[in-house]
Amino acid sequence: MSARRIDVPCRISIEQSEAHFHAHVELDGDIAIHPGDRVRVHGAPMRVAFGQSAVFERTATVTRAGPLLRGWTKLAAYLDLAELYEVSFSPGSLK
Repeated sequence: MSARRIDVPCRISIEQSEAHFHAHVELDGDIAIHPGDRVRVHGAPMRVAFGQSAVFERTATVTRAGPLLRGWTKLAAYLDLAELYEVSFSPGSLK
């Protein structure tokens, strides 16, 4: 069983300033991304100078995960989250 690929237009919003440092990808067509799916944006690397923001139009390929990879990704995420629950208590008082 091979992975399913979908090519879709996308919009990349990049900002690099004192207040914000981000890059967001918005896929056209309301495509949902599920655990294990991969998104690859095509084209040359994008650069934005400090203090500026820019929006780029590109094409992205969404590769859908199969049932096994999707399940493994969910399990791995759950186990990583469970590590955050591990706490220790030692006798004594807080000062």
